[in-house]
Amino acid sequence: MESYFEIDFLSVGEAQSGDAIALRYERDGGTYVHVVDGGFQEDGPHVVAHLRKYYGGTGVNHVVLTHPDGDHAGGLRTVLEECAVHPRGGLWMLRPWLYAAELLDHFARFTTVSGLEKALREAYPNVAALEEIAERRAIPIYEPLQGARIGAFTVLAPSRARYLRLIVDSDKTPKQAPATSMGLLGPLHRLAAKVVAYAKAAWGDEVFSAEPTTVENEMSVVQYGSLCDTKILLTGDVGRDGLSEAADFAPAVGLRLPGIDRFDVPHHGSRRNVSTEVLDRWLGPRLPQQLPKGQGRFRAYVSANPDDTDHPRRAVVRGLIHRGADVRQTTGQRGTYLRTSKNAPPRDDAVPVDPLPYPEDQEEE
Repeated sequence: MESYFEIDFLSVGEAQSGDAIALRYERDGGTYVHVVDGGFQEDGPHVVAHLRKYYGGTGVNHVVLTHPDGDHAGGLRTVLEECAVHPRGGLWMLRPWLYAAELLDHFARFTTVSGLEKALREAYPNVAALEEIAERRAIPIYEPLQGARIGAFTVLAPSRARYLRLIVDSDKTPKQAPATSMGLLGPLHRLAAKVVAYAKAAWGDEVFSAEPTTVENEMSVVQYGSLCDTKILLTGDVGRDGLSEAADFAPAVGLRLPGIDRFDVPHHGSRRNVSTEVLDRWLGPRLPQQLPKGQGRFRAYVSANPDDTDHPRRAVVRGLIHRGADVRQTTGQRGTYLRTSKNAPPRDDAVPVDPLPYPEDQEEE
């Protein structure tokens, strides 16, 4: 049983949003530190400074890259270079080129496994860079696929089969054979910038995007852990498909849904990553009215820079509050953080952050 835990959602980026999470917990007399994503490359030193200031040093048990996007992967270069990763821990990340032999038939322009491996490394430079550092520093690399245990956390998604489909479906990967050969997911949609219109909405009304999130976001590693009887879900930038797959697997780890106490809002609060059905499944049905301030049923954390006008979307904030969430957002100032903890050592410089207000309007279709 854990004696305490603390999770810090670090403010990263400047005008853009990114993700960097540091967490620590004590179990059976041992203290464990995880870093989940590291923000942009410029954020790496701030992540290391946070560990040194608040966690008593730069020793880390596990480093997790949820998916290959630069706003999650960049800062982990500094973490791997400057932190002492425990020999029984390691770097957890998915490397597409490890599956080149299995996927060769789906990439028509390649006739050799080595050729496809090289192309996949070039397609995912952030992952390749982390691999190089880890191998040079003799840091073990593990696959965070469904069912893997990362300390007190279990990976709920992606499954191996789904991850392979995502590699083939991604527009980052080299030109492939027709998608029907693997019964693949639908094609990737990348949207042009749109002018967003808002409309007044009654309590309980929800309008989420009909478009899916990117394939790379759907690759995100979804982690669940129960610390001090607190159910925690860390989501990266996962989309609706990944959240549904994770929910399907939840009973295998003894997680009964709905019922999450600490919810990491995926993809900085994008409308393309959740739906009414997904939120119902994870967090419960909509309440008849808003709960009084300070009486939320659970806490939701949004890693989004206030200067990022696209995140979080109002519809997502509404959807969380509809289900009783106390929603908090990172400040955007490097060196600051959102903290959630239980029985953890106090911090003299901790600054409270007010919950986000309920938006009276939301994005139109």
